[in-house]
Amino acid sequence: MTSTLSHCSPGLVVAHSEQVIAFRRVFKRRTPFSEVDVLRVKSCCRTAPQLGVGCRLAQRLVPIVKCSAKRAQVEAALSSGDAPQPPASPSFKGLAKRALFGALLGVLGGCILVAGGVPFTCLISLVAYQCTQEYFGFITSKGIAKGMQPPPPPVTATISLAAVGISIGTLLTRGRTGTCLAVAAFLVVALQLLSTRKPKFAQLSSSIFGLFYCGYLPACWIKLRMLSVPLAGSTIAPHWPVMLGGLSHFTLGLVATFVAVVSIIAADVGAYMVGKAWGRTQLIAISPKKTVEGAIGGMACCILATTALSQLLHWPSSAASAVLLGFMIFVCGLFGDLMESVIKRDAGMKDSGNLIPGHGGILDRFDSYMFTGALVYFCARYVLPFLGL
Repeated sequence: MTSTLSHCSPGLVVAHSEQVIAFRRVFKRRTPFSEVDVLRVKSCCRTAPQLGVGCRLAQRLVPIVKCSAKRAQVEAALSSGDAPQPPASPSFKGLAKRALFGALLGVLGGCILVAGGVPFTCLISLVAYQCTQEYFGFITSKGIAKGMQPPPPPVTATISLAAVGISIGTLLTRGRTGTCLAVAAFLVVALQLLSTRKPKFAQLSSSIFGLFYCGYLPACWIKLRMLSVPLAGSTIAPHWPVMLGGLSHFTLGLVATFVAVVSIIAADVGAYMVGKAWGRTQLIAISPKKTVEGAIGGMACCILATTALSQLLHWPSSAASAVLLGFMIFVCGLFGDLMESVIKRDAGMKDSGNLIPGHGGILDRFDSYMFTGALVYFCARYVLPFLGL
């Protein structure tokens, strides 16, 4: 096959308009390209770096020629029957890995949730510590660091420890999470002002937000779990095993935390499955993969989960309160997810880490949980009793 570029002289690419026309004709050619065409086009680009329009057309032509040559090789292999079998779908492998590690996390987390107290606080403390590490990984990335100066390393280390301290302090003070946050914030600000010669407001704001986002919000789950109001009206309460504490340990904190966690999981699974199957309309620009159809599916699954659990556990006590709670849990989970998407987009990073196979980092897995613990506590403690639901 004679290539249209066989007569292309680098010195004539711009000097003669006929060569430009020849390049444009090659774009419209229907016959497959060969590897010789690839070499000829590369030669024109390499030997004429100072050329204008013709050279730019040649540079645009290189990937097209490569693609056409590769397609011709594949078609020839298929026609001869020597083509290798395609590998297993990577999306299926990724989904299987995600489901496996998600199930393991669910079993482990469920056992710790039932135990409550110190084991649950230790789990939340580990989550808070790792969240701060990943958060400051975002802050120190090239994308965000261009517009601000990250806090010095001693301050970031102190914030990680302070986030753990908020969780432990919540347990020791019987739920005074706000007081623990105020003390931790004072210590962080004092250290930053003393350790930095010319402290920036951007440094202080990123530090305080990191303490709130990665320390205070996770600790609200401890505060929720500590609600000690017994739920004797549940159908499960009389059969609660003595080895798990008996009826006295079947409390509002245990049930509300369990309902919130299961509802978030249902929303995530529903949004993923519906979005994959029928998702067409983009939900929001900051997270291109999220669709309106997926969001509707996630909301429906979340409300169904809270409604079903309310019938089983007798909390929330009515269908209306279950629907309201399910809707609020979904909204909180969605905006928690979008919040991390904004941070990742500014940082220019796809995932916060790779600690959990198939899920990414801790922030990737628990972003939907960040605001939900505080909201469910507020609803269980104040909103639902006030509304008589």
